[in-house]
Amino acid sequence: MADDNLILLKGVQIYSENEFIKKGFIKIKNNKIVEFGPLDQLIHEEDFNVVDVPSTYAAVPGFIDVHIHGADGADTMDATEVALKTMANALPKEGTTSFLATTITQDVEQIENAIINAGEYIHLQPSQGIAEILGIHLEGPFVNRERAGAQPLQHIIEPDLALFKRWQTLSNGMIKLVTLAPELPNGLDMIRYLNEQGIVSSIGHSDATYEIVTDAMKAGASHVTHLFNQMRGLHHREPGVVGATLLHDELKAEMIVDGIHVRPEMVHLAYKQKKSDGLILITDSMRAKCLKNGTYDLGGQEVNVEDGTAVLSDGTLAGSVLKLGHAVKNIIHYTGCSLKEAVKMASENPAKQLNIFERKGSIAVGKDADIVILDEHYDVQMTFCRGKLAYKKGGNEG
Repeated sequence: MADDNLILLKGVQIYSENEFIKKGFIKIKNNKIVEFGPLDQLIHEEDFNVVDVPSTYAAVPGFIDVHIHGADGADTMDATEVALKTMANALPKEGTTSFLATTITQDVEQIENAIINAGEYIHLQPSQGIAEILGIHLEGPFVNRERAGAQPLQHIIEPDLALFKRWQTLSNGMIKLVTLAPELPNGLDMIRYLNEQGIVSSIGHSDATYEIVTDAMKAGASHVTHLFNQMRGLHHREPGVVGATLLHDELKAEMIVDGIHVRPEMVHLAYKQKKSDGLILITDSMRAKCLKNGTYDLGGQEVNVEDGTAVLSDGTLAGSVLKLGHAVKNIIHYTGCSLKEAVKMASENPAKQLNIFERKGSIAVGKDADIVILDEHYDVQMTFCRGKLAYKKGGNEG
């Protein structure tokens, strides 16, 4: 009788870390990829649960969403185990196998409740079968009021290192990425501290000039939050945050590729300038993702969701309902990039940015068996989270 911890994927195209295999196999044992290669080199399959995959389907590494607030009615700021588990169960349907639980600007007590909850959940979360929470993305409250977007103005504060240190302690060291505006008082000092601690500093919700962005890079900033959205734009006499991002390879840029937050032509422009090495696909999705049109909550604000667009009462975009698998399809459509390049932006780049590429972000022996099976239209058919089937289209999940 085959062992439940042994899975063999047969016949699939494989986009591995270093090669493309037209018809291959992948062996999974105890959450890990233990072997893969061309199908004609397969031996010893009798102990494995065999999953025959159509030869037109592709196996790619699981997608990693470093910026997501919520999904399927749940939000990080709900500060409950049920909310995080709901998100982790919903995300494999779109090919996401791991993510950063992302906060929003709120009062100190609410942020603390959310990060305490996330820190506790991360240490106790299931070892396989649902998306893994890798840590916390602290978006706000250290942002510029002039570029607040959907960040509630009344709770925005200046960068406060003592407060951040308290939060990192409360989170059990789980804050992995911080979005802040470097032009604010103490902004550069906070970036220096984050860099020393191995935490990713991201320039976002920022009105920084080109010069301030370069100062932030010298201090250790390496990331840009949702490129083009809520930041000083490109001007021929002031390149701003956008110009600095497009010019400097040291900055990896998130992008919400839903065709709403950034026009397809601007997505193409960013891709031509940053290439697949410099972009990270995110969703920035809110709790309304996976649900019907209607009114939902984001950071204590009413958000109206209609036909794929989420806005505040004044028309300001408020997160998205984008699925990461759709972002992969969209960027291929908008830019003409290859599936390999799209997967780099959805899997490899975020893994490298979070310094976890030794275990995630590509199909390689010894890595977590986070694998997505896409059909010829790039639609998600199956998702494995650390070696266990978490989603199968048209079938039972589990």
